[in-house]
Amino acid sequence: MLDRLQIVKQRFDEISDLIIQPDVISDQKRYVQLNQEYKSLKALAEKRDEYVILMANIDEANEIIADNSDADMTEMAKMQLEEAKERLPELEEEIKFMLIPKDPEDAKNVMVEIRAGTGGDEASIFAGDLFRMYTKYCENRGWRTSVVDMNEGTSGGFKEVIFEVTGEDVYGTLKFEAGVHRVQRVPQTETQGRVHTSAATVMVLPEAEEFDVQIDMNDVRVDFFCSSGPGGQSVNTTKSAVRLTHIPTGLVAQCQDQKSQHKNKDKAFGVLRSRLYEQELAKKQAEDATTRTSQVSSGDRSAKIRTYNYAQGRVTDHRVGLTLYDLGNIMNGDIQKIVDELALVNNMEKLKEASEVF
Repeated sequence: MLDRLQIVKQRFDEISDLIIQPDVISDQKRYVQLNQEYKSLKALAEKRDEYVILMANIDEANEIIADNSDADMTEMAKMQLEEAKERLPELEEEIKFMLIPKDPEDAKNVMVEIRAGTGGDEASIFAGDLFRMYTKYCENRGWRTSVVDMNEGTSGGFKEVIFEVTGEDVYGTLKFEAGVHRVQRVPQTETQGRVHTSAATVMVLPEAEEFDVQIDMNDVRVDFFCSSGPGGQSVNTTKSAVRLTHIPTGLVAQCQDQKSQHKNKDKAFGVLRSRLYEQELAKKQAEDATTRTSQVSSGDRSAKIRTYNYAQGRVTDHRVGLTLYDLGNIMNGDIQKIVDELALVNNMEKLKEASEVF
């Protein structure tokens, strides 16, 4: 393990020097990539330092005990050795998890798309509930959310809502939320008290930088139209909303959240880049799936991943068999227990694959 940690230390020292070089700072793509690597290696370099000190303490304590020329020093050395040996297995486990290669996309911001599925008006209301749940969670994490586009339901909620989340390690945290979310409850419009099952689909796309995806403007059709949502007096009078169609793939992205046509165009391009980037990422995940099957894969959009049962106050994540009877708080944004469990299972799978290295 110390050999691997020494390689990490050498790379960390190398990057520490590179990110202050003028030629690297002027190369935006390389600078961003190196900065992300610096952040991921910094914590591991600190753990490596702790590991080296701990091993030195063990060696020193063993020498003093073997010498046994000073009773007081020997007693202190025994205490030091006991503390170090108690900490060592725990530290080694922490380092093993940190040595698991991270997905380079994990540090990216995301575009989250929530669409009402089966269930009519109730599905739209549920999509709105999920939107509120995620925005509350992001707020609690100190992340910033910004609506890109929305299509409101006839009885509340959304037929579709797209929003951007910016912060630290957003994609790595939210990527396992992608899939079909199912709700079981009595709809507001139900007069006979019958429980209905509705669904909404969540997509979590890593936000692509301009240098991640090159878009040929000759391949994009740009249409301007009047906004249909909130926006003050300019709504339906000014063509501020923007729709982009990527002709080679047929992908469509639009934004009507801002009053400014220019800002809407920039946001729509952000969505389009992320969708194109996600297509390539999905291909890579499909290739990886031939050699690795994960319980908590973020690639299958059609998989039913979670059920929210209102009658029992229960939320069940079907991938890891986790059931929590805390629906009220979860719908109010307290999903950290679910996020942590999914991350733990994913890391355990990766650790199992990498076990032969250790």
